This record gives sequence, C-alpha cells and structure tokens, in this order.
Amino acid sequence: MQKKLQTVQTLLDALPFIKRFQGETFVIKYGGSAQIDATLKERFAQDILLLYTVGIRPVIVHGGGKRITEILSRLKIDTQFIDGQRVTTAEVMEIVEMVLSGDINREIVSLLNNHGAKAIGMSGKDANFMRARPKDFEKFGYTGVVESIDPEVVNRLLEEQFVPVIAPIAASTEIGHPGFNINADLAASRIAGALKAKKIIFLTDTPGVLDGEGRLISTLTREKIGLLKREGVIRGGMIPKVDACLEAIEQGVEKAHIIDGRIEHSILLEIFTSQGIGTQVVGG
Repeated sequence: MQKKLQTVQTLLDALPFIKRFQGETFVIKYGGSAQIDATLKERFAQDILLLYTVGIRPVIVHGGGKRITEILSRLKIDTQFIDGQRVTTAEVMEIVEMVLSGDINREIVSLLNNHGAKAIGMSGKDANFMRARPKDFEKFGYTGVVESIDPEVVNRLLEEQFVPVIAPIAASTEIGHPGFNINADLAASRIAGALKAKKIIFLTDTPGVLDGEGRLISTLTREKIGLLKREGVIRGGMIPKVDACLEAIEQGVEKAHIIDGRIEHSILLEIFTSQGIGTQVVGG
C-alpha cells in the first residue's frame, strides 16, 4: 500500500508542471548514449510518449556523428575535424545525409511509433524548412551555418499531432546543391527559436555544467557563463552546448536545459520535478 501511495504522490507532484506546460512546444536535442544504448532508447521513447500524451508538443532534433564516423571508416573515406567540427567534402556529405536522414532518422521514427507516438521524419531540406550558407567552404566544405528557418511546415505537423523528428541537413538556395551538414546543437537552437518553443533540452553524456570543483551548477545566466568561460571552467565540448542554449534564450525560448541522457527517464526528471537533474540556462 505504501508503494502505491508513493506512486500517487509522484503523479500529484508532477501535476502542476503538466498543467503549466500543456500545449507548449519543447525541442529536444537527442544524442549521446541515449541514442545508442538499447535500454536508454526505450526510456527516451517512453518519455516522449508521456509528454505527447499529456498535451506537450515535442520536436526531436538528432545528431549522429559517431555513426557517420563509423560508416566513413568502414568505407575507407577520410574524415577530418577542425576546431571540433567535421570537414564535409562532397563525398562525406553524401554519407552524412544517408546516415542522418536515411538511417538514424528512420530508426528514431520507428522507435517512437512503436511506442504509440505519431512520429514523422524530415530534414531541413524538406519544403526548404532550414536554409544555410557555407561556414567557410575552403576550410569546412559543405559544413553550414543556418541562415533561416521557416517554421510553417513543422507547426502544421504539430497541429496535426505529429512528433516531428528532424535530421540536421539544411537546404541551399542553389539548384542541384547537395545541402549542408549542420551542427545538431545549433540546428536545435535555431529551430526552437523559430517555433517559439517553451524549452529546449540537450541530452548529453555529462550531468550538466560543472563548476571548478566538479559540482553540478543548477542554474546559469549569460553573465555567469561568460565568467566561467574566462576562468576556463566551461571549456571544450561544453562551449558549443552553452552557446546553443544562449542563442535559444536570445530568440525567446524561456529556458534551456543540459541534462544527463545516461540517466533513465532524465527528461521526465528534469521537467516534472522541482529540483530537476541538470543545468538550466535562463535569461537575465
């Protein structure tokens, strides 16, 4: 009986958050271990289904860098990185699109549909939803920077109660252009802003942003992030994550969250509990 009462209390604790967020759009950047580990995949799908069922409108943006590198290695195609970003030659771009749009995207869509959500896959090239320009063609090739997002096609899918699953491939204005490979964190940030999302959530393989003592920082502002960068506390792969959070906040997203996707049901723990489990970035 005690266990049943605890279950009821958990549901009651979550109720205010469910009421507050009903009808809101959440953009979730799906990556890291949560995208690879079989058990974590199942938990992710369950979390998305619960959000969907209680009236929250989830939009999934996924990466797939590890899988791309694996396929390129298998095909004996060289792949290089500069400043942490992949150099995307024409040959590499073909594999990037095949893996992101043809392999990973379909896998996520199938996973969500099998759990009862009504998911549909797309890339930024569909209806020219996401347009980009070269980051630096001489240096990075077909690695791009997002120039514009047209939210209409995604909003229509949300109105029809679909869960959009978006591969970060952008269209070009040039006819016959192969498109651009976009950093998934930055793509998610721009999409969240264009959709006027309530939240953007980044699933990572870290607990969140840590201080100099290795302790989790629960809340960050732009000023605090700037200070921690100057002190070298925020460094390496965490820099593009917090930059993507700040970009989303600048575009009107209320809160950005960096959470540990290695924890089962991490999305629900962050959204539906008072303390949360990761780092939230807020305006002001």
